[in-house]
Formats: sequence, C-alpha cells, structure tokens
Amino acid sequence: KRILQKLNEAEAFERFLHTKYIGHKRFSLEGGEVLIPMLDHLLSQAADLGVEEVVMGMAHRGRLNVLANILGMSYGKIFRQFEGDLDPNSREGTGDVKYHLGAKGTYLSPSGKKVAVELASNPSHLEAVDPVVEGMARAKQDQRGDSERTRVMPVLIHGDAAFAGQGVVAETLNMSALSGFRTGGTVHIVVNNGIGFTTAPADARSSVYATDVARMVQAPIFHVNGEDPEACLRVIALAVAFRMAFHKDVVVDLVCYRRWGHNEADEPAFTQPLMYAKIRDKRSVRKLYTELLVNRGDISLKEAEQALEQFQQLLEKAFEETKESAPPPVEVVFREPTPPEPVPLAPPVSRETLQQVATCLGTVPEGFHVHPKLSRLLTYRARCLEQGVDWGAAELLAFGSLLLEGIPVRLSGQDSRRGTFSQRHAVLVDQQTGQAYVNLEHLPGSRAQFLIYDSLLSEYAVMAYEYGYSVARPHALVLWEAQFGDFANGAQIVIDQFITSAHEKWDQHARLTLLLPHGYEGQGPEHSSARIERFLQLAAGDSMRVAFPTTAANYFHLLRSQAHLPHPKPLVVFTPKSFLRAELAKSPGEELVSGHFRPVVADPNPPENPSVAVLCTGKVFFDLYPEREKTHAPVVILRVDQLYPFPQEELKNALAAYPTVQEVRWVQEEPRNMGAWPFLKEHLPEVTGPRRLRVVSRPPACSPATGSAKLHEAEQAHLAALALAGPAA
Repeated sequence: KRILQKLNEAEAFERFLHTKYIGHKRFSLEGGEVLIPMLDHLLSQAADLGVEEVVMGMAHRGRLNVLANILGMSYGKIFRQFEGDLDPNSREGTGDVKYHLGAKGTYLSPSGKKVAVELASNPSHLEAVDPVVEGMARAKQDQRGDSERTRVMPVLIHGDAAFAGQGVVAETLNMSALSGFRTGGTVHIVVNNGIGFTTAPADARSSVYATDVARMVQAPIFHVNGEDPEACLRVIALAVAFRMAFHKDVVVDLVCYRRWGHNEADEPAFTQPLMYAKIRDKRSVRKLYTELLVNRGDISLKEAEQALEQFQQLLEKAFEETKESAPPPVEVVFREPTPPEPVPLAPPVSRETLQQVATCLGTVPEGFHVHPKLSRLLTYRARCLEQGVDWGAAELLAFGSLLLEGIPVRLSGQDSRRGTFSQRHAVLVDQQTGQAYVNLEHLPGSRAQFLIYDSLLSEYAVMAYEYGYSVARPHALVLWEAQFGDFANGAQIVIDQFITSAHEKWDQHARLTLLLPHGYEGQGPEHSSARIERFLQLAAGDSMRVAFPTTAANYFHLLRSQAHLPHPKPLVVFTPKSFLRAELAKSPGEELVSGHFRPVVADPNPPENPSVAVLCTGKVFFDLYPEREKTHAPVVILRVDQLYPFPQEELKNALAAYPTVQEVRWVQEEPRNMGAWPFLKEHLPEVTGPRRLRVVSRPPACSPATGSAKLHEAEQAHLAALALAGPAA
C-alpha cells in the first residue's frame, strides 16, 4: 500500500502541474514515477541501518516531484514558483529557476526514525553537482566524527545520457576509494529513460549499458524494470545494504521511459516517432500496479481510487490558496549590487603562540629519518620568527594559529602536501620506512583538524568537491590549490556556476580559498597565467575577494582574515612561484604579530620626489624593484595586493604621499587584454585624478605567454625599461 501511495503522489503531482500550468517547464518524472517509492524506501532502509543524514544530488528531471514528495516541500511553495512569486525570505540576489533549487527536509521512516535530507542546489550543467555532493557528505561526516562513514550517506540521481557522457562522472567515481575524498560509498540511481533530449543511446555512448563507466571501480550494477515497483524496491534495499556493509559505491539502473519531450513544450516525435508511438499507448506504472494489487486481492479498486482522489483534493486546495494569495506585479528595477562589506581584522596572534607553532613545524619524532635536504628547512622553520618568515613558513604558521583557535583547515590539490615548488613540506616522509608525519597534526593545544591531501589528477571534480565541503562546513578554512594556476580553467564550470555565483542564485555561501600559482618566468603559455582577468570579470558586489599578496606577512594575514570572516565568501589568491623564497618577500616575525593584511603595499625604499608612480600586482614587482634600485630611476613602486574589492581609498592615500608624481602607470606582465588591466582601467581614473594614466604591458595577444625562454627574458627587460622610464613629455 505504501508503494501505491507514493506512486499516487508522484503521478497525481505531475498530472496536476500538467493541467494547471500548461506549457511551463517542469521536467516531468512521468514514465519514471517509480523513483519516488524507491527514494522513500531508500531513506527508510537507511534510517533502519543507522544513517542520520542523506545528501542528495540530482538534475532537473523529476526534481520538483522529489522536492514535494520526498523532502516535504509544501505544494503551495512549489505552485507559487510557477506563479512567478519570489521567495519572500530572499532579500537580494537574482535567484534561479525552480528546478535548480536545493532544499532541506526531515524524513520520518515507517519505523519512526528521522533522517535529515538535503538536496543540493545545482546548475543545468549535468553531473556538475556530483562531486559537490560528495564534498558536502564528507564535511558532514568529519563534523560528526563519523570516521566509519556510516551516519551520513550520499545519494546521486543521474540521467542515462549524462552518466555515460559527462567526464566528471568518472572523476567523481575515481574519488570513491581515496583517503582524502571517500565518503563510505554512494548510492547512484540512473533514471534511464533511453533518450537524452533528442539523442538516442546509439549516438550517446559506445558502451552497451549507460552504467558501464561504474565498472572502473567494480561497483555492483543492478538493472531493474521501472514498471515493476516491487522489484525496484527490492533492488534499492539491496543497494543500501551493500553500501552500508562494504562502504563502496553501488549503481541502480532504473530502466523506464519519458512520457513527454525533454520539457513539456517540446515535441519528441520529430526525432523519435517510433518510440513515442509506443509511449503514447502506455498505461502509467500507477495504473499497472493498482491492477496488480486488485488482482492479487491486496486492495480493492474503490480503496485505490479513494486514495488518489484524496491526494488530488489536497493538491487542489493548495492550488486555490496559492491563487488567492497571488503575488504583486514584479517591479523591474536594475539595482547596483550590494557593496562589499569591510573585512574585519582577524584576532592578533601573540609571538609566543607563533613560536609554539614554529617549534612544532621544526620538530619530528625521535628516530624519524628526515631527508637530508629537509633538515636545514626544519631548523629554519623552528627559528623563522627571528630569521625572517618566508612564504611556506607564513602559510603553515597561519594554519597552526587557526588550529589553536579551533578552526579546522583542509587543503587539497595535486602535489599539495609537498607543494609544486617544494615550498610547503607539510607532510614529511621517513626516508627508511616511508611513514608520513604531519607536524601540524601534533601541534600541542590544537583544537581542530588539520587535513591535507594530494588529490587525484583532476581539477573539475576536486575543486567542486572542496566547494561542497566548504558549503557544508562553513567555519572551516578550506583551500584548493592548482599545480599551476593555468590549470584552474579545467574547472571553469565550478568557478562560473558555483564559486562566483551560488550566493546570488541560491543564497549559498562558501569560504573556499583557491590558491593559483601565477607569474611569467619563461615557462611557456601553459605555466604562466591563472587568468586574473577572468576572476575579476566575475567579481561583483560582495561576491568574493581576489588578491595577489607579495609579502609573507600579507599572505599570513590574508589567510587568517579569510578564516575569521563573519559571512563566508570565496577568496582567490594568486600565489608565487619564483618569489617564494625571495628575500624581498620575507617578513620579520613582528609583522605577523602586530600587523594586518594591507591591500596596498608601500615602496620599501621610495626615491625622493618621484615623477612617476608605478602601480602593479604580484610577481612583476620583483622584476621592477631591483632594476629601479640599480638605475635610481625617479619612480615609486606601489603594490596592489588586493585586486577585488578594489582598494580605492588606500591607493588614493598611498599616491597622496607623493605630490611630485605627474604620471601613474599600471604595469603588468600579462598582455593588455589579460591580467588586471581590463578591470582596473574602469577604476584607476578615480584614483589618479589629474595625473596622466598609462598602461605598460605586453601587447594584446591570444596566447598568454611566449614559449621561448630567451624571448621571455628580452620581453621582461623591455617591460621594465618602459615601466621605469621618465614621464612622457
């Protein structure tokens, strides 16, 4: 009877929307309605096996049905979205279409157990939400101390064409057994309706089954007939039991059909006339199952019809109430985005506390065989506050100080435990036993987890995973590091659809920090640019911060301020390669104790009465400054360490200290159509006032950098000469 009840709810909901909101896109579940009793049974079984929370991800097909009949979203709320009513709790932002929105609910099982259920918000980019859900599940497990990974379970619902077609599916499956990413197994349900928009299976995949990609992790795959509800429930119960017993992924291939077109206004018979001739003659799974129960004597026809009628009346009542409270007409007003909030200073850290962290960084257990080349590094780190703090030490000191304050830190990326440029060494390896030792895991007084992982060789899935982790664990400092910043665009979907826009679409906030090595050093077009211009193009209102710090102290304070933001937002940090160990980038220990993050960094040795002010960001300073010192050019060099929000007042004040300046130059290594200039040319005139403003850069280009080291050196020398020349006549 419960199966029939859920089929009634699923079918009646879709039919109701179909008659009341003709032509509206809703991406109906019709043909695959058995998904609703399957999910109901999945949650019931999970509850009985001790699961306390389920994190779900799915695309648009059937999403409204799941929201209503599984998560318990009120029918009235869904109807209001069809009426065009905006969420009254949404104070700002642009929102998203109804079949992208996430929700939270509580499922009450037939045995009386409660399970928290969260459906993650997602874009139309199919399967992009998969690794996000995995990250959310892992964060919830870590928060609960669920090391067995049995109390929080991820569930992913896919389409057949997307499961076979989207590479991020394989990337996500590849995470399933990795120590930094495993979640104790995911239950995958593939709603296999045999068509992707208009594309037939023969054009959608080379494999026999849509689910064959899951063979890579030897996941059991169950193929089940969507018109046999009892078989579907037996299979989903088996899948949940397998996941809980073996902590591995499991796949259910739900073979069904799609009654209408891709959306309800679409005509599927244009491209699939034979398939849709058969579908038109099909009776719904509810009708088929009702007949089975009546013929078996489990229920009378009258009882079945009464149950359906009662549910339809419930929908009708909610619909009438929605109509009566029709929303007022929407007044279209283009509003400027909310201006960025001032970033509060992070709490100061005493020298004693920093020395406690430094001592830990320089200490290994007795009998631990450190690589000979690292012994010197450990000795330096223990004394770095006296000798000048370099980049790697500043970062680990920031992490350690946060652990002492009870703030968890998680960092992942390709080669991140050592660091691409051998700068981090957060994990040491015994040269005789191969045993790993993580200094910060043994920090005396630590009140939080320090988690650092070398990731699989993926940008897309790993960045999405860390985004999901950050969303579900908002008080943790979560960082994703690119091997080189150039490779971050392998995760462009995550940057565009989640990191930079989720707060505006879904009111979803993340404290995720991206570390993107950037700088022109003659390594060619694939190892030079993290595409500063793209991040600045995506920045608006209070969406995120973008920085390119040039001193170890500024990096230290930037990380700490990110961890202490009262309202989480993403941070994009362009990080050094060649200046990681530069003396100019080192900071005295006192700057970590008494300083704070400086969006604009003054010239350490300004000339008297300069006629030109050079403004720059990041690594190019380390090319310009030694040249200026050598030539004694009358040029003052100011560094813009924070690019967004643009530090207009700080820069104005810095320039005001040099009244003799006649010309201001923005100097960048990147071509003119890249780097910060396309963004800053809108903002700098407000700062420079009557002074002349020029840009010094490489000429506009399609490729970020030359592949010739010799040509690079010549270009850099020419750039420096132009930057440090006297003012134009």
